[in-house]
Amino acid sequence: QVQLVESGGGLVQPGGSLRLSCTFSGFTANYYTVGWFRQAPGKEREGVSCIMGYAGRTSYADSVKGRFTISRDSAKNTVYMQMNTLKPEDTGVYYCAVQPGILGECRLQRLYNYWGQGTQVTVSS
Repeated sequence: QVQLVESGGGLVQPGGSLRLSCTFSGFTANYYTVGWFRQAPGKEREGVSCIMGYAGRTSYADSVKGRFTISRDSAKNTVYMQMNTLKPEDTGVYYCAVQPGILGECRLQRLYNYWGQGTQVTVSS
């Protein structure tokens, strides 16, 4: 049974930091692609970052480059996203998604079959 559990969301002031975690289980593939997506109120869900393959290749949306860092602990089947210098426009529900194998465009949500329940991130003073 596939399970994805996200944690780490919350309320933070502008300029603050949060670390999101995504722990997954129930997969049997050797390699995975894991993506973080977010959906702001009234907006479509967008790809924020992703990590994949043996080398852990990463990709970031332009809006978060230099502020967010995705990493993983393969032994724990957990992917993290460290979010620094948060802005009000980073507010939204953050979802992790997992897909066995290596995706060519890992920030495309349509390529993922497995999704977490989401965790709320609110950046406000």
